[in-house]
Amino acid sequence: MTIFGLPEQRVRALAETVHGDARTNVGTGSAPHGSAGHDSAARDTEAVNSEADDGWAEVFARAAWTGIAEPGDGIAGLVVGGLGASLGLTAVVEGWAPARLAALLRESGIDDSEDELGSSVEQGLLRWRPRLNSADVERSLHLAARVGARLLLPRDELWPVGLNDLGAHAPVALWWRGTWAALAGLPHSIALVGARAATGYGEHVAMEAAAGLVDRGFTVVSGAAYGIDGMAHRAALASEGITAAFLAGGVDRFYPSGHDALLTRIAADGVVLSELTCGSAPTKWRFLQRNRLIAASSLATVVLEAGWRSGSLNTAGHAAALGRPLGAVPGPVSSPTSAGCHRLIREFDAVCVTTAAEMAELVGERSVQVPLDVGGADGIDGESAGRTSDQVRVFDSLSGRSPRDLPDIARRAGLSMSAVRAALGALDVDGAVGERENGWVRAH
Repeated sequence: MTIFGLPEQRVRALAETVHGDARTNVGTGSAPHGSAGHDSAARDTEAVNSEADDGWAEVFARAAWTGIAEPGDGIAGLVVGGLGASLGLTAVVEGWAPARLAALLRESGIDDSEDELGSSVEQGLLRWRPRLNSADVERSLHLAARVGARLLLPRDELWPVGLNDLGAHAPVALWWRGTWAALAGLPHSIALVGARAATGYGEHVAMEAAAGLVDRGFTVVSGAAYGIDGMAHRAALASEGITAAFLAGGVDRFYPSGHDALLTRIAADGVVLSELTCGSAPTKWRFLQRNRLIAASSLATVVLEAGWRSGSLNTAGHAAALGRPLGAVPGPVSSPTSAGCHRLIREFDAVCVTTAAEMAELVGERSVQVPLDVGGADGIDGESAGRTSDQVRVFDSLSGRSPRDLPDIARRAGLSMSAVRAALGALDVDGAVGERENGWVRAH
C-alpha cells in the first residue's frame, strides 16, 4: 500500500520522527489541565480513518495538510474533520470529483446546501492541488526532525482544547518545539498582546503583567513580535515562568530575526508553536490567522498597548468572537499608542485592567478569604486569609509530617506543575511551608 505515492513503511518511518512517542502526559507524571479535552467529534474523525491500524497514515497526512492548506482554511477543516486526514489526502491526490467529495462530506454529517458545499470543495481542490508534492512533505519532516520539532494532533491529550472552539477553522495539527510541561500549561494561560512600536510605558506594563501572571501560575501566551509581545515573553522567562509563542511561519524559522535569541530561550524553557510546516515563511495573512490561535488557546486576552489600527485588535476580535474574556490596559488619552485600547474599552466592552491581579480576575482567579477557624486541627489558621486559590489548594495538599514531591502535590491539588511551584514559592516566603530533602511539608 502507498500513501501519497510513498510506501507504507516509509510513511511510518517519517511519521515516527515527529510523533513517535506522542505523550498523553508531561514527563514529570503530573496530569495536564484539560487532559480529557479530546472531544467526540475528534474521536469520530480517527475512527473514520481505517487506512492504517496504528494511525501512522493519519499522522503523516496531518503533517502533509499543514503544508497543503493555508491556516484557517475552513474547507480543509471540513474534509479532515469529516473524512479523516488520510482519506481526505487520498481524495485530493487521486483527483476525486468535487461532487463525490461533497457527497461524502454530507454523509459524514456536514450540514450545508448542496450547491454551496460543492462549490466550496471545488475551490478548495483548486487551492490544494498545486501543493501536492510528496517530496515537499518529506523535506519538511526532515527539517522538523533536524531542529527537534514535534507534531501535535487533536487526539493527543496535550492538545490545547481551546483550539477546538474554532470549529472547521481549527488547525489540523500543531508543530512545536519546547518542553512537555510548557505544552501542558497552555490550558491555564492568558494572552498578552500589544503594539510593536511600544512605548516605555507599554513595556513597563507588559513586564509587570507577565511577571505577576506567572507568579499566579499562569502561562503567558503571545506572538514573539517586537514591542509588547517580546517584553511579555522576556518578563515571563525572567520570573522563571512558562511562556508560549505562536509563530506565523515554521518553527524552524524564528521570526522576527531580531528575536532569534529570545525564541531560542522560549524553545528551551517554554514552547514555540505553529500550524505551518517547517520551512514555511511568515506572510501578512498568516500573521492574521496566527492571531486566532493566540486568542483560542488562552483563557483570556489582554491588550496592553495598541494604536487605532493595531494588529493586536485583530487578536482581540478573535477573542471576542470566541466568547473569551477580553481586557485592555488604558494609557494616556493623548497617546496614539493607547488609542486602540481605549477603543476596545469604549466600543467592544473590553474590561479595563491595570494590574496582573485584575487580569487574573478575567478568568475568575481571585484571592480566597479563608475563615479563621477552618480546619484548625489540620494546620490552617487565620494566616491563610488573603491567599490565592492556588496557594490554598497547594497548602491543603501538604502534610505536616510526610514530605511530598511536586508531582504528588500537583496531582492532589489538581494544578499544573508551574502553578504548584509559584504557590509553594509564595507560601515559603510566608513561612507556611518548608522544603526538605525529599519534598515539601507544612511548617509547624
